[in-house]
Amino acid sequence: MRDYQRSNAIQARLHEVVPGGAHTYARGADQYPEDMAPILARGDGARVWDVDGNEYVEYGMGLRSVTLGHGYRPVVDAVARVIAGGVNFSRPTELELLAAEDFLSLVPGADMVKFAKNGSDTTTAAVRLARAATGRETVAVCDQPFFSVDDWFIGMTEMSAGIPAVSTVRFRYNDLESLETVLRDNEIACVFLEQATALAEPAPGFLEGVRALCDRFGALLVFDEMITGFRWSAGGAQRIYGVVPDLSCWGKAMANGFPLSALAGKREFMELGGLRTDADRVFLLSTTHGPETASLAAFRAVVEAYRDSDPIARMEESGRRLAAGVNAIAADLGIGDRLEVAGRASCLVFLTRDPEGVPSQPYRTLFLQELLDHGVLGQSFVNSAAHTDADIDHTINACQAAAETYRKALEQGTTDGFLSGRPVAPALRRTAAPRRIEE
Repeated sequence: MRDYQRSNAIQARLHEVVPGGAHTYARGADQYPEDMAPILARGDGARVWDVDGNEYVEYGMGLRSVTLGHGYRPVVDAVARVIAGGVNFSRPTELELLAAEDFLSLVPGADMVKFAKNGSDTTTAAVRLARAATGRETVAVCDQPFFSVDDWFIGMTEMSAGIPAVSTVRFRYNDLESLETVLRDNEIACVFLEQATALAEPAPGFLEGVRALCDRFGALLVFDEMITGFRWSAGGAQRIYGVVPDLSCWGKAMANGFPLSALAGKREFMELGGLRTDADRVFLLSTTHGPETASLAAFRAVVEAYRDSDPIARMEESGRRLAAGVNAIAADLGIGDRLEVAGRASCLVFLTRDPEGVPSQPYRTLFLQELLDHGVLGQSFVNSAAHTDADIDHTINACQAAAETYRKALEQGTTDGFLSGRPVAPALRRTAAPRRIEE
């Protein structure tokens, strides 16, 4: 068993000064086995070390924001060079132009781009732009997990306290009829969706049908490329599937963990936030830190890495080997229908089911607990190009031990006696229970 004494002490202090004990709900201690949430000190490649000195192979990689590995030297060097000459100025720098040109060279159909810091900055800017362009208010979002921290989306989730009524409606992925119904019954400003997810690929004709329906009903089509950008391809999922949106929103891996996001789109819409329009101007994106030099330099170094090498091929190769190895272990133990690694090879997740085959938080927590004990940290198996053969071998070996314990719990019919502490809970839930922190 690993020692988490210092991590637990720091986590307790964090709860005193940071609501939820973390600055991102998905990073919260309630997302990990109780009293086993490492506080990290540093990383190198695909490895991280916590404040207690424990070493792990990490997955998730900064909520999918790191594809080249922690401390990737060309990015670090590019950032170090530029920040020596200043980070933030009162006028644009040439770096802003070069970064914008780099971005637009990758993304098909985008004429203009504006940088910001968080994904939600750009998705909300897209909503505002679409509302101004169409004169409509209602937004249609796909039944996918997350699009923004702002009212127009969070108001539809379980964590809706403090948010007024929102004008947002849902439609189903790979279901053109449900989208047509939403568009016919509402005055829709824009349609928001991820073109694909870890577990879902677009059915033949679906994305083309979405494009046609948006055109037919006069709604803007917005693609969320937060996860797919630089993980499906450097030009995002739209380069893979060949459907061009009106606007697209980017973030996460575009700067290998440095804080950068982007709103891109067709000139006729983007210029509504500029100076070459006679229409009422849209307050599009105006951020103090959007153009800071460190993240833009990091982004340009990422673009260079994707041009000179093939990080996605490396992620897909190691991901396929990991999925095959873990699924073979589960099959050999006779629990392949209860414990499974699934998804796109560069964006893998693990599925945990109880003895009845129902998705289970207690069994998920047990798997996480056993992985941690064997030096693997992650809420998923989302990898990076820095994951080596040795890292994958380590993970497969850890999964062998974890799966053996998992099978014993399945045979017993409960995680009682195997699980230390309370199970993890959904990050977006109405109450702090079942992982409320007692004062």
